Amino acid sequence: MSSQNNSRIAIIGGGYAGMAAAATLASHNIPVTVFESAKQLGGRARGVLQHDTQLDNGQHILLGCYHNTLKLIELVGGNIAQDFQRLPLQLTLHKQFELKAPHLPAPLHLLIGFLQAKGLSYSARLRAARFMLAMRLCKFKLVQDMSALDLLRSYRQDDELIRLLWEPICISALNTPVQKASAQVLLNVLRDSLNGSRADSDMLLPRLDFSALFPDRAASFINSHGGKVLLSHSLEAINRIDHAFELVTSQGSYNFDHVICAASPSSTARLFKQIPPLDKLAVQIEAIPYQPIYTVYLQYPANVRLPQPMLGLDRCISQWLFDRGQIAAQQGLIAVVISAEGIHQDLSQEQLSQKVIAELNEHLNINEVPLWHQVIAEKRATFSCEVNLSRPSHLTPVSNLLLAGDFTAGEYPATLEGAVMSGIRCANVIIENQK
Repeated sequence: MSSQNNSRIAIIGGGYAGMAAAATLASHNIPVTVFESAKQLGGRARGVLQHDTQLDNGQHILLGCYHNTLKLIELVGGNIAQDFQRLPLQLTLHKQFELKAPHLPAPLHLLIGFLQAKGLSYSARLRAARFMLAMRLCKFKLVQDMSALDLLRSYRQDDELIRLLWEPICISALNTPVQKASAQVLLNVLRDSLNGSRADSDMLLPRLDFSALFPDRAASFINSHGGKVLLSHSLEAINRIDHAFELVTSQGSYNFDHVICAASPSSTARLFKQIPPLDKLAVQIEAIPYQPIYTVYLQYPANVRLPQPMLGLDRCISQWLFDRGQIAAQQGLIAVVISAEGIHQDLSQEQLSQKVIAELNEHLNINEVPLWHQVIAEKRATFSCEVNLSRPSHLTPVSNLLLAGDFTAGEYPATLEGAVMSGIRCANVIIENQK
């Protein structure tokens, strides 16, 4: 079964990296064909339908400093003000800690926020502020990478300060335990989110599911610019033919001059193993470690609400709670996010659900019984953002085959912004070659 495709550029994978590359090329009137193995777009940030309710495969948030992602959402027809609930930086661990950034110019908003934080002694607040000032002086750049825990301890951040402030930030941003996490990557996140403009530290909670937010709109944008988005097209092989490629899919074969591979790391390694010049790259990709993210959705009666849209718990299995009623008008629906490795992985999904229900009862006095509950476990949700992790370049030994994905080399951890930036980077290589 074979068919000829007129488009010269193929993109493998319809997640945020692949669709960012495709939308960027389409914006330059360069038609592309996107191949997605699933029946829907979004990859690891996608909408799912459970119990007749539209959910996400995980509760993601964006930050105001995600300029590339926000710009692309607008490019393909989104409206940031309507699509998100924007909250000033506020980290609240219920009855334990609260950091609020006041409406002041940066970096004064952060300095005042640290000095007025609740739940810490004045000396601890001062040490936190001094740490950020010290990082500003070194321009958030380390001579040598180390673990985030080692960096924090070297600047006299004590165990309580780390537990209440820095560890929640580290795990949320890098999805990696603080003792393993790369201090340099954490500093990159702190630089862009907390050291930029006041709006850069804002938290943006999406009102739409993550397929609708960007990939579905991008598909329409790509189609309107002469491209195609093909769902349920699993890639079986990439065959090199002279300086071009034959893509063998579950639905047929297609020929292209350029390929951007934005598939999952495991799929990418499998495909690259079939191409001799990419053997070492495939081995490098296979060696990348991973971390899980579990999301427990609890549908309570419609009258159940959290004190605020996003709330953390201290010393619990439950880490961050999101009130989908306040965020997306899904009344009574609570999303509980558990990032990175931990003891929760030893529990069955039913045991985990009951543990989370008990914690919400104990700490928030939510006594109602959920109408239903659903656990979505992404066991390889993100790469483990560890010290001096070797991440592959977007350029490969095959000049007209590029690599996109949040796991590729870059300053960011496995975030939507990291994925989008990788896709844009690949697209720009092709755009430059077209000139």
